[in-house]
Amino acid sequence: MQYFLENDLYRVGVEGLGAELQHFVKKDENLELIWVADPAVWAAHAPNLFPIVGELPNQQYTHNGKTYHMQRHGFARRSEFKLVEEHHDKLVFELTSSEETLAQYPFKFRLLVAYKLEQSTLSVTYQVTNADNEKMYFSVGGHPGFNVPLYPNERYEDYYIEFEKDETVSRHLLNDAGLLNGGTERLLEQSNTLPLDRSYFDKDAIVLKRLNSERVTLASRANPRRIEMDFRGFPYFGIWAKPGLAPYICLEPWCGIASREGDSGELQDKEGMNELRPGQIFERTFTVTVR
Repeated sequence: MQYFLENDLYRVGVEGLGAELQHFVKKDENLELIWVADPAVWAAHAPNLFPIVGELPNQQYTHNGKTYHMQRHGFARRSEFKLVEEHHDKLVFELTSSEETLAQYPFKFRLLVAYKLEQSTLSVTYQVTNADNEKMYFSVGGHPGFNVPLYPNERYEDYYIEFEKDETVSRHLLNDAGLLNGGTERLLEQSNTLPLDRSYFDKDAIVLKRLNSERVTLASRANPRRIEMDFRGFPYFGIWAKPGLAPYICLEPWCGIASREGDSGELQDKEGMNELRPGQIFERTFTVTVR
């Protein structure tokens, strides 16, 4: 079932399955910002990633001597969330542990995903609570896809990503199984502008660590529209589209990252895992603002 937020400027649609953002429409232009999830290309809009981000070795990990299996990016995106708050400007969805989740992930938890629409800004908040009696390990993050180009008669190559600050940064490379292989490749050299080039994604996602910037902007040389994402508090950032002629770009704020080739397989040793003591709460928010 889909739920909506709306003001004079924008209309937002969120699906209960995965608590997934599916629409962010600028009403005066009937302009859809979110990727349409064409199943022939990529059949998702903006998945929420929990309790892992990225891939595990052989899609499995160990904890307390037991082996568990989990698909890339975790199970939240395929889980039915419950709507627990509904206001004119805010929707809050809840996922809690169950027999099904405990078979993949041996912790009792509560995950809230909240959407709030204020003027031209949509905020997405993740709140994770450890409902167990032992320390809990998890990652969480976003994966929203934006239509590129936004307007007819534009080219993908008209678009670029502008970082808040000049960056000298390398991408961390992934192998064919989606694991970090230890290799890097320079992406920016004292620059804040990354022109979109589909060839980047022949090597899978652009995985970035330790950026100076806490905000990026998707912009075009062909129109004045700008989509700004503020991701302060998210230590990793991904940029992705399916290789080929995919007409979208994903801007992905992450509190977590894919496993590395040859890592121990122990959940608590995985890079980017966050820890919560029993009863403790973790919260992060990213925002998308349309200019």
